[in-house]
Amino acid sequence: MKIIGTSRLYLREMSLSDAQSVFELNLDPDVVKYTGDVAFKSIDEVQDFLINYDHYNKYGFGRWAVIRKSDDEFLGWCGLKFTPELDEYDIGFRFFQKYWGMGYATEAAKACIYWAFQNINMSEIIGRAMPENIASYKVLEKIGLKYFRTIEMEVGQLLIYKVRNEG
Repeated sequence: MKIIGTSRLYLREMSLSDAQSVFELNLDPDVVKYTGDVAFKSIDEVQDFLINYDHYNKYGFGRWAVIRKSDDEFLGWCGLKFTPELDEYDIGFRFFQKYWGMGYATEAAKACIYWAFQNINMSEIIGRAMPENIASYKVLEKIGLKYFRTIEMEVGQLLIYKVRNEG
């Protein structure tokens, strides 16, 4: 089911049919370099993750598969995540390296922010990026998030950006 459409993309819930693509995406060390995540060890591990991913049912949104309209190619994922213990909504994205620099992350993330403010009426969305991950924080800036502060985490420093729903 398509959740969001843009001129070049549509975003939809991830399903078990995406397991191979998600597995391959996380295998690229450059893709996960600034995430703090480790690669899945097997397709079975990805399938377990996808089966147990509860954000869609629990919150009505989540990290969505990003599909190119012209050929139905899985480019990566983009979407929102709610962290209850912090009472925060964050925007995140991850794309195959061959699609970097083509504006897909900006296009998908901007559509997610718009969707969240229009459909869920979120008051604020944050984005996080390591200082070394220039491309990611540039995307955050392009979609309207403003630098808020820098925090220390186990993975190192994180730049925190945010955008408020101005109605």
